[in-house]
This record gives sequence, C-alpha cells and structure tokens, in this order.
Amino acid sequence: MSFSFFKQSRPKTPLELAKAIKDSLVALDSKTVAEVKALEKALEEVEKNIVTMKTMLSGDGEVEPSADQITQLTLEICNEDVISLLIHKLPILGWETRKNVVHCWSIMLKQKVDSVFCCAQYMENHLELLDFLVVCYDNKEIALNCGHMLRECIKLPTLAKYILESPSFELFFKFVELPNFDVSSDAFSTFKDLLTKHAPAVSEYLNTHYNEFFEQYEKLLTSTNYVTRRQSLKLLSDFLLESPNSHIMKRYIAEVRHLKVMMMLLKDSSKNIQLSAFHIFKVFVANPNKPRDIKVILAKNHERLLALLHNLSAACKGLSVFLPEPPFDSMELQIDTAIKALVKILFLV
Repeated sequence: MSFSFFKQSRPKTPLELAKAIKDSLVALDSKTVAEVKALEKALEEVEKNIVTMKTMLSGDGEVEPSADQITQLTLEICNEDVISLLIHKLPILGWETRKNVVHCWSIMLKQKVDSVFCCAQYMENHLELLDFLVVCYDNKEIALNCGHMLRECIKLPTLAKYILESPSFELFFKFVELPNFDVSSDAFSTFKDLLTKHAPAVSEYLNTHYNEFFEQYEKLLTSTNYVTRRQSLKLLSDFLLESPNSHIMKRYIAEVRHLKVMMMLLKDSSKNIQLSAFHIFKVFVANPNKPRDIKVILAKNHERLLALLHNLSAACKGLSVFLPEPPFDSMELQIDTAIKALVKILFLV
C-alpha cells in the first residue's frame, strides 16, 4: 500500500482565496518597519495569495481558468472589501506583487456578475480610491502601477467623470512635468485619456471649468520642456476639434490670449511644434466670426506671420518622414489657404 507523508493541500475556493487575501493584507497593519522579519513574512503571504489569484483569473499556461471561478472570485473580492485594501497597500507591496495586482485588476474590472460590473460598481461606491490612485503619481515606486489601474478605470464614463470633477484632477498639471520621464509620460497618458475618452463628460467639464482649466493648460503650452509643449499642443487639437466641444473651440478662438500663445509657438525652434501650432492657429484665421481684437492682432502682425507661414510651407517636405499625417501636399495647401485668409484680413480691419 502506498501513501504520502505530505498531504497535498486542496485548492482554495474563490471565497476562501478572497478571505485569505484580505487576512494577509490586514496582517500587514500589525507589523512595523522595526519588525523586519515579521513584515517580510507577512509580505510573502500576500505575494503567495496574489499569485494564486492571478492563476485563478488567467490560468497557469497549461490549464485554462474557469469562467465560474473568475466570476465568483470577482464577486467575493468586492464583498470582502479586498479592492480597497489592495489599493491602499500598494506602496508597501513588492514590485512583482504590484505587477500581479495590476494584471488581476485589468481582468476583474471587466467581469460581469449577474449583468453588473461589480468592481466598477465598487469603485463608484468608493470614489476616494480614485483620488488615492491619482495622488500616487507622487510616489515614483508605484506611479506606473497606479497609472495603469487609473487608465483601466477611465474606460468607464462614470469614473472618468468623477476624476475630471475632483480636485485631484488639477494635480495632473504638475505630474506631467515631473522630472522622472517615465512617470511624467505615464501621467500624460492618463491625462490624455481623461480628456479624450468620453467627449460628453469632457465637454461638460470644460464648459464648467473653462477659465481655470485653460489658465493651467497655457502653462503646459509654454513649458520650457519640449516634450510637454509638443504633447500638449497635439492633445489640445485632439479635444478642441471634437464635435461635442465645438462651443468650447469657438470660445477659445475668440480670445486674444490664446491667439498670442499660438503665434508664439509658431516661432518655436522646433518645426514639429510650429506645425502643431499651425493646426490650431489656422482655426483662428478661418473663423468667419472673428472678434475685432483678433482681427487687429492678426493684421498688426501679418508680415511676420506671413514670413513664418512661408517658411513653414517650405519645411514641410523635410519633415514628412517625422509627421506623415496629414499628407504634406495637403499641409502645404492648408498653409497656403491660411496665408490667403491672413492677407484678406488686412482689407477687413
């Protein structure tokens, strides 16, 4: 008769696993930094449970995950308040564990339980967790993990709308200029998603917070950082030219301060930035309802502007390898149209 001295443990059920994850995360609270060994052991227990969660959600490479187990685990993770614990404990988890948490989060957020996205619903009922994730951009150790989780949340209109309306949204104007390139780039990706993923929510936000938003945004457009200027210009084109934002665009192109910023960027040392600025500048010029002060500024500076536009047209072919869109014959035509419109303004002032 054969037998084993070591009894193989039975795999945890979704409920047991959710409770085990919760217990191991809660146990971290009782460990202080001074108790190094105790803290390390507690973190190992968390890591082991998170790996088990990842396997249950996405399989192990050999065995496919069970759809029923995924659904049940997602439900129990919400019921046991594990989401809140996971987010708040991110700063003390190890690199690999954080990576696995982000992987699991991406799966669970998309899971429906009885026709309800329960993780999304959990976040809607605990909106302060979104603010926590935003603030985590200040911690470079976890910034990229939190950024990934935020972008998953932003796919949902209700969560994106909350962040836009939250005071924490203003922090992005700081985060996109952080000295750490990886963190600032990630923050800009999240910032971009917030301003482009859900046009109706963005339109409502810009309409309500127009002055304070563009006052902050102007600082990005005039930043000493080349990457910030270029990305901000491109993003400005993206959301201003969205149909739901047409009333915002009309308001924007009626203000002299914005025209002056674009005229300044047309003189930037980078041709790429000049071209990006042109895409917004041409809307000022083409506006059939230009306020008189806009016409006066354009007329007063027409010689310098014409020279800049002629130089820009000549530079288009040389930049085509870097900026393949729009086609450069089209770009030259747009510049030529802007030049003619600019000349015409002289006779209307």
